[in-house]
Amino acid sequence: MKLRELLLQYEIQNELSHKEVADIVGVSLSTYYRWISGESTLLKRRNIDRLSELFDCDIELVIDEGDRVKPILGRVKAGYDLWADQDIEGYIELGQAEARKGDYFLRVTGDSMEGSHIFDGDIVYVQQCSEVDSGNIAVVLIGEEATIKKVYFKKDLMILESSNPKYESRCFTPEEVEELPVRVIGLVRFVRREFV
Repeated sequence: MKLRELLLQYEIQNELSHKEVADIVGVSLSTYYRWISGESTLLKRRNIDRLSELFDCDIELVIDEGDRVKPILGRVKAGYDLWADQDIEGYIELGQAEARKGDYFLRVTGDSMEGSHIFDGDIVYVQQCSEVDSGNIAVVLIGEEATIKKVYFKKDLMILESSNPKYESRCFTPEEVEELPVRVIGLVRFVRREFV
């Protein structure tokens, strides 16, 4: 659970305003607004102690747990011609080190990335971003179609390459990148395979 969720739930249960809870914790209203907007979750030691006392738990553990649970946001094609589907399929809990590397999971459909050991039905962990280094495996939107590919940048071209030789690479000029558009939406950090 995130800090903002805890605070808002506490307000509702106790019929308190933002200002009243900020006063109870002993922080300025502007600091409190940063907490509930999600703009800031960096807490000073005294604030951690006050919040832990207020919620009668170790607030650090509660906040860390919430940040370690990541959603599976549906499916992405390891190939082409599948629309991005953002229905939440479920959640996966990660260790703290793994959780910091990314933001969400996507389930893979298709076989175009088998040479990179990403198979149909696998789940990839994605770090949300708009740029990747040439040669990285990324989630890319072509219009509204989502795909996983190796991304290369050569001579003003953006090249999306499968790691399965039966699929051809696709090249996009700067004009096509702009018009379609073609944009990177995430860096693939690792893959998980489920053995049912």
